Amino acid sequence: MVVVGAGILGVCCARFLQREGHAVTLVDRNPPGEGASFGNAAVLAVESVLPVATPGIWRRVPRMLADPMGPLALRWGYLPQLVPWLLRFLAASQPRRVEEISMALAALLEDSIPAYRRLLAEIGAEEMLVRRGWIGAYTTEAGLTGYRPLAELQRRRGVEVAELSVAEMRQLEPALDRDLAGGFYYPDVGHVLDNYRLVLALAEAVQRDGGRLLRRDVTGFRLGPAGVEAVETTDDTLACDAVVVAAGAWSKELARRLGAKVPLDTERGYHLTLPTPNIELSRPVYSTEFGMACTPLAGGLRLGGTVEMGGLRAPPDWRRAQVLAARGRRLFPQLDTRDASRWMGFRPSLPDSLPVLGPAPAAANAILAFGHGHLGLTLGARSGALVADLVAGRRPPIDLSPYAAGRF
Repeated sequence: MVVVGAGILGVCCARFLQREGHAVTLVDRNPPGEGASFGNAAVLAVESVLPVATPGIWRRVPRMLADPMGPLALRWGYLPQLVPWLLRFLAASQPRRVEEISMALAALLEDSIPAYRRLLAEIGAEEMLVRRGWIGAYTTEAGLTGYRPLAELQRRRGVEVAELSVAEMRQLEPALDRDLAGGFYYPDVGHVLDNYRLVLALAEAVQRDGGRLLRRDVTGFRLGPAGVEAVETTDDTLACDAVVVAAGAWSKELARRLGAKVPLDTERGYHLTLPTPNIELSRPVYSTEFGMACTPLAGGLRLGGTVEMGGLRAPPDWRRAQVLAARGRRLFPQLDTRDASRWMGFRPSLPDSLPVLGPAPAAANAILAFGHGHLGLTLGARSGALVADLVAGRRPPIDLSPYAAGRF
C-alpha cells in the first residue's frame, strides 16, 4: 500500500491503513510535515460548515483585490490561469449551492476531533490536542452585522455558536482590545499545540509499526487490469496493491494520470510566529475582516492566514506576512511582534470548498484525498478513517458523492 504525500492527510491515511493491517509506504519529495502542514493555523475548525464563497461575494472580491495587502490578493500575471477556477468559485456562491456545500461540510466535520483522539491515544500524544473553543472578533459593527446570517446558517447545521459583547469576549480573553464591536464564540473548536510536531509524531508511529518513509518525487503510475500496479518515481518503481494520492497542492497532475480532471489550485497562506508575544491566550481568536487566525502554540503565538492566488512558482511576498503584525496589534494592543519567524505555504483548494475524497475514475484501487483548503488539519484524521473504509471495501458512514472527483 503506497500513500503519496507525507503531510497531515498522508500520515493520517497511513496510520488508519496500518490499523487495518496494511503494510504502508509513505512517499513524498520532502520530509514529513514540511508543506502546508508546517505552518497552518493549528485550529481544528469543526464549526467551519460555510464555504469560502458565500452569497454576494462577487460584490466584495473586486474591493478586496484592490488592496494588495488585503485578506485576498491576486498575482495579476496568474489571472489567465485562474479564470476557470474563479468562475467555478463564483458559481459555488449561489444560495442553493451554499446550502448543499454546507451540508456536505457538516457531514465531513462531524467526527473530526474524535478521529484525532483515537489516533493520538494510540501513540500517547493526547496532550497535543486541546478543546477550548475559539472566538471570532469583529472590529466594526458592519462586519459583525454582516456575519450574523452566516452564523444562522451554521446553527442550522447544528453548530453551537453564541454572540458575545466585547466585555464577554474579554472575560474569556483579557488581552483583546476594548475597542471592538463584538464577536462570536464557538465552544466545540479545538486546536493543537504544535501542528508540525503532530505530523512528525504520526509519521514516527507509522515507521515504528513497520511502515516505510521514502523521499521520492512521484511521476506517475503503472496501470493494469486491476488498477494501479505500481507507483513510478524519479528513483524507482514501487509495486503496490493500492495507492492513496494525498499530495496536497501537488495532487492535480497525479489525479489527472488516474483519470480525474479537477480544478485544483493553491491559496498561498502566510504566517508569523511570535516566540514572546507579551500576551496570553487560552484559545484561538480569528478575524474574518483581516483573514487571519491567532493561535496559542507550545512555542509562542501564531498569526496565520490571508489568501494570495498566485500558483506554485511565484516567490513569496513577505509584505503579506508583515502586515499580519499590524493586524494582530489591532486585536491585541499589548502584542509584541519582535523576533517573529515567517512562513509561506500552499493550501490545496477547490473552488467549491469541498475536498476530493473517493476512488479515482481510472483505477478503483486508487483513492484520491486532497483539496481540503482551509480544513486540511481539521479533516486529516476524519479523511484518513474514510480512506481506510474505502480501501477495505466498507461502506463509509457518510455519503461521499459530494466529494467525488467527477463532480467537476
